[in-house]
Amino acid sequence: MTVLADTPIISDGFLWVDLTRKCQLDCGHCHNGSGPTGTHGTMTVEDWGRVLGEAASAGVRHVQFTGGEVTIHPDAATLIERARDLGLRVEVYSNMVHLTERWWTLLQREGVSLATSYYGTEDAHNAVTHRNSHARTRANIERAVKAGIPIRVSVIVPEPTHTGERAREQLKELGVTSVRVDHVRPFGRAAGGKAPCTDELCGRCGDGRASVGPDGEVSPCVFSTWLGVGNVKDGPLRNILDGPAMAQANATIRRGVRLTIGDPCGPYTPCAPESQPQPKPDDEECSPGFPGSSCSPRN
Repeated sequence: MTVLADTPIISDGFLWVDLTRKCQLDCGHCHNGSGPTGTHGTMTVEDWGRVLGEAASAGVRHVQFTGGEVTIHPDAATLIERARDLGLRVEVYSNMVHLTERWWTLLQREGVSLATSYYGTEDAHNAVTHRNSHARTRANIERAVKAGIPIRVSVIVPEPTHTGERAREQLKELGVTSVRVDHVRPFGRAAGGKAPCTDELCGRCGDGRASVGPDGEVSPCVFSTWLGVGNVKDGPLRNILDGPAMAQANATIRRGVRLTIGDPCGPYTPCAPESQPQPKPDDEECSPGFPGSSCSPRN
């Protein structure tokens, strides 16, 4: 497919800017194995700045900064400012354990929103994160609401049958209006050593969206990093998004979702648990990112 230089190839597209594998927490189910011993990878601030520019030119309109913990990456704030200067809508996915005053100022900039994960009671939350993090995360959620920062919270439950209703009510009492429930997905540490499987994806990865990891590797989404389709250090992002490797990965995902239903690698589950209102027929795909999403990269 030939693409003109000024023609968007993923109009109104979405990009995960997956900055780092370093995190203060050590969640037992982290989908990409981030933690205190993780690194920021090999991408430089110049590399990331170029990728953001290429993403905007390719038709991306929404980006989510994620990791690891975004706020401990030394260049994250600079890159978010770069993204906003390019006219991109930004969501920052943070554990909200520690936010400096610079971050609070940045998060109140127009076009920037917050997202985080929540695990219910103090004991449950701390057991998942392996740190005494609940009080700080909860206090910062409350501060964000009071500051008028758009924030969505994903209540993560261990089983798809769990409703997370108690945690939902707690968050609503804090003033959070965007609360969704999702279950732990079997990727990274949550996979328990098993190979990743396409039927645990939502089935729309790579369709108008993509992810760039800390070393520059591009994948259809943050959950499908084992399906690498190219590296932004080797060529322009738009060429990768429109390239044969991405097309092949997309076909594999679509085929996997259709053909592995009921197979041993796990039942197919959509982004939104059945306990939640289901999307309209014309919006059945997972639509992550700002404003609002039920597909959360820390699931």
